[in-house]
Amino acid sequence: MSAHLPVSRRGLLKIGAGVAATAALAAEPAAAAEGRFELTAPSTSLLWRKPLYDETVLQSFAFDNVNKHIYAVQVKNGSGSSAAGHLCVTKLSLTGAILGHMYLMSFGHGVQIGVEPSGTSAYLWTETEAKVIDGEIRGTKLARFKFVNGQTLTPTSSALTKYTLVDGAVNTTCTVDPSTNRLVTRYWDGSRFRLAAYSLSAVKSGSKEELFDVPQPTGLGTFQGYAAYGNFVYILTGNAYHTTNNPPPGNTYTHSVDLRTGKLVQRARSVAGKSLDYREPEGMGIQIVSGAPRLCLGLASGVEKARLASIFYKTEVI
Repeated sequence: MSAHLPVSRRGLLKIGAGVAATAALAAEPAAAAEGRFELTAPSTSLLWRKPLYDETVLQSFAFDNVNKHIYAVQVKNGSGSSAAGHLCVTKLSLTGAILGHMYLMSFGHGVQIGVEPSGTSAYLWTETEAKVIDGEIRGTKLARFKFVNGQTLTPTSSALTKYTLVDGAVNTTCTVDPSTNRLVTRYWDGSRFRLAAYSLSAVKSGSKEELFDVPQPTGLGTFQGYAAYGNFVYILTGNAYHTTNNPPPGNTYTHSVDLRTGKLVQRARSVAGKSLDYREPEGMGIQIVSGAPRLCLGLASGVEKARLASIFYKTEVI
């Protein structure tokens, strides 16, 4: 594990406009922070080999930066496979202690989620109404619901508010940018994946008007999650270690995509947690610490039926 590079004074000035909105996600969208994360900077460990509520592979995670919690998603124990679309959400402290859980039945694959803090509680944004698409179970709509420890939800639960932002879109997921109060989605339009950004407050008011909508760059690798900060979306790709097909340090890459143009502006290999066994990249998130952002990526490790979750972060902004 490498020590992280401190955020420069120039970087802090650039991100200042974005982090001002973190404690008030219900407010109007903030101006997007300038600059982007330097993907070649070393990574630092936040969580190391922590168990989740169930014992399956971590799929994705997101931060409640107001109440200082992490929400992690995985396939529910006993589902047989991800084909059922049943998910488990684990609420964690920032040190990895399990604080609660929920089950989401027939929601999807859990590729990425978003968190919207609300007072001392949090609302989660996920995919829902799972369907088999090209042999894989994927969500076809987005859902917003309050995290309630011990609750089990289905796509027809009254606790859900569901959204269709792009008519006809399938394989749709989302994340929340804590610096701009934007809901950023990834969806399949029938021919390719696209990335779109919306005002979170506008979406909740019934608007479908996008701020940006660009094609996702192709040829990045196996998609494993994404996060948004300012005018950039960060994408995680890669596969679990394999003795012959993907030996250590593996094929995990992070990518930076400009939401305004759809241009891939940086791609860098990540060797964070390279000593982990299995080591499959899973999910991204933005953590805010003392007003400064961290770009985080998740890694699954451990043996089958006893998987563990690790999170690493970068801090350098250019």
